[in-house]
Amino acid sequence: MKQLTGLFVFLFMAAAMSAQTGTIQGTVTDALTNEPILLATVSIPGTTTGTTTDLDGKYVLADLIPGLYTLEVSYLGYEDQRRYEIQVTTARPVVLDFQLEEQSTQLDEVVVRASPFKKTEESPLSLRTIGVAEIQRNPGGNRDISKVIQTLPGVTTVSSFRNDLIIRGGAPNENRFYLDDVEVPTINHFATQGASGGPVGLINVNFIREVDFYSGAFPANRGNALSSVFNFQQVDGRSDRIGGTAMISATDIGATLEGPIGEKTTFLLSARRSYLQFLFQALGLPFLPTYNDFQAKVKYRIDQKNELTFIGLGAIDQFTLNLEANETEEQQFLINNLPESPQWNYTNGLVYKHFTDQGYWTFVLSRNMLDNQAIKYAGNDDSSEDNKILDYESREIENKLRIENTTRFGDYKFNLGGGYEFVKYDNRTFNRIFTSAGPQTVDYRSDLQFHKMALFGQVSRKWLDDRLVLSLGMRLDANTYSDGMINPLEQFSPRLSVSYALTDRLTVNANTGRFYQLPPYTVLGYQENGALVNKENGIDFIRTDHLVAGLEYNTASSSKISVEAYYKSYSDYPFLLRDSLTLANLGGDFGVIGNEPAVSRSAGQTYGIEVLFQQRLYKGFYGIAAYTLGWSEFEDKNGDLVASSWDARHIVNLTLGKKFGKNWEAGVNWRFQTGLPYTPFSMSSSLAQNWDVNGRGIPDYQQLNSLRSTVINGIDIRVDKKWFFSRWSLNVYLDIENLTANAVGLPQLILDRPLDENNNPVGGPVVVNPNDPPEQQRYALKEINDATGTRIPSIGVMVEW
Repeated sequence: MKQLTGLFVFLFMAAAMSAQTGTIQGTVTDALTNEPILLATVSIPGTTTGTTTDLDGKYVLADLIPGLYTLEVSYLGYEDQRRYEIQVTTARPVVLDFQLEEQSTQLDEVVVRASPFKKTEESPLSLRTIGVAEIQRNPGGNRDISKVIQTLPGVTTVSSFRNDLIIRGGAPNENRFYLDDVEVPTINHFATQGASGGPVGLINVNFIREVDFYSGAFPANRGNALSSVFNFQQVDGRSDRIGGTAMISATDIGATLEGPIGEKTTFLLSARRSYLQFLFQALGLPFLPTYNDFQAKVKYRIDQKNELTFIGLGAIDQFTLNLEANETEEQQFLINNLPESPQWNYTNGLVYKHFTDQGYWTFVLSRNMLDNQAIKYAGNDDSSEDNKILDYESREIENKLRIENTTRFGDYKFNLGGGYEFVKYDNRTFNRIFTSAGPQTVDYRSDLQFHKMALFGQVSRKWLDDRLVLSLGMRLDANTYSDGMINPLEQFSPRLSVSYALTDRLTVNANTGRFYQLPPYTVLGYQENGALVNKENGIDFIRTDHLVAGLEYNTASSSKISVEAYYKSYSDYPFLLRDSLTLANLGGDFGVIGNEPAVSRSAGQTYGIEVLFQQRLYKGFYGIAAYTLGWSEFEDKNGDLVASSWDARHIVNLTLGKKFGKNWEAGVNWRFQTGLPYTPFSMSSSLAQNWDVNGRGIPDYQQLNSLRSTVINGIDIRVDKKWFFSRWSLNVYLDIENLTANAVGLPQLILDRPLDENNNPVGGPVVVNPNDPPEQQRYALKEINDATGTRIPSIGVMVEW
């Protein structure tokens, strides 16, 4: 009772002390030259609160009650700009800088309306921008950026416990990620090598200002992508004093530290560690994951025209087995098939920006590395090397330099540049597998090095009093991996965007382009008998042609309605010869994909329509309603187009949130998705010689993706409560993922063995007919479903000071 009374006293005192105020401050500069803009108006729409910038372009809005605000900046001759849902706290001043674009037309009667949604000349459609407030409060997202993306149109969900991004029917390996202009290949813990997914995101949300998500209309300076490009833009460290954030949730604990280093330098540092292994062991789960991640940003403002930024991101992951959790059939299936798989990765980068009188230069120098291992013994008995089934170790290293210049000459905007990469990939693989030709042992080492080059350019212009916007871009890519890839003209990648404002609120937009992507290094580096097999097979760039068109209507209440139709045509996708299927069907599970012989022969297509209604915070409400009707088809072994593994067909997302008084906030998310195609098992799965090698069912690719899983129909909820004190704040939240316990999974084959009195399997395999010849003997098998319909509650506490 005393503890309960103490809790009420604490909450009462917290509420009484929460009448503190916060500050928004920053600078307003020219987007191209970084010159400060004097006397720009900075205001909070719908209120009388506002100010103007000083000689250095600086502004301060003080004495603000903690909460979410919209800020608008305007200046004659420049396009107005708004930032939405800016969280003001008492713990730190919000630093919010604005870079204004100069209007191309200087006529008094022309008024450029400040849109609540970001649109660029290069990408007038298929671009969504997500703010940090949207990420933090997303129901079921648990502050994970990848899960928040899954609420947008065109994004398919493979399962509730993975972050694979399936964009407009493309495979998970078709996405690229940039963190403050530095390319980051890995953004998830326990990443699938050769793809991009994993169960937990590793980017610290506290570092993020906003995320630009391109599902098409990629700018020319972003290459090697077929389905999406992500630009993660980070905040700068605070410049007034040392501060930080401490975070504890049901799965991990983390901390962030930030502050000034002298007058011109700021820093951000963070570290996080999970304690899932203790929770999973207590729950009796057969696997024990542990993840750690680290992130850093240091920014040095040399002067008004020069700045240098360091970016660092890394992760250390451990995945071990809980051999004591082996009683049920499901537990034994997982223990017998999951390998132990330690993994680590990092990305470090330097970004130097130099501003001139007409634009700016960007120089990006970076290095990233992935180390991935996996080991498995038959029966998990490591007492003898003869029991070894899998022993895999691989490293991917990329050293990159990109130089680009953005300049405006009159009404024309130019972006020109080039890139260079030095790639190192090594692989040591020992794997006993079963193929259509029978049992086989894959045993090889690979050491691959080659160079990559790129040139790109894009020109944009506004016409007809800024109503018509045209942008034309091109890109050339080449590398020294093979003679077939050395000619950049073979990878000529043009693109064209058009946008026309029918009214000041209604716009029609379109984009078409050809895009290339290099196959995963697992494909390029595969060897047999000391030779790069896929190089000899003539493996080539994957190509896709995009055509996207749509309408966008911006309302007067900070919301928009958009409709987009898309079509993507694929060619030269790697066809895996061992499994007789295209690589486009793989990547939504743990492990490694593409580590086998392949040829560039598969074609495919994805097409559909997306409808989106998005409401920014308005009178306390916000939300997203999205519907996607889409098809995804790739060739099977016979060259016929069949549904791919990502053919979701119908996807519905509804997210609704409400801010209440006294800093309470609640949100709910509902997601519906038709079942994804999957392949049934072959009758050869039960052959004893097959099962002894694989220990699991063998897909029958003669019936590729002929069945569908059950629908995804889940509800997530989240409730937040914030308290604001002098110089610090407290946020407590409850997030429940999969409230309805919707179970989605796929059938799996296991041995059909006798059960004891507790219904747990005992004994070894049961031979159906012992009189059959050894090569024809079969084990008794039965089917189970690996579906997990678990509610996942998470209670989190975040302290900011």
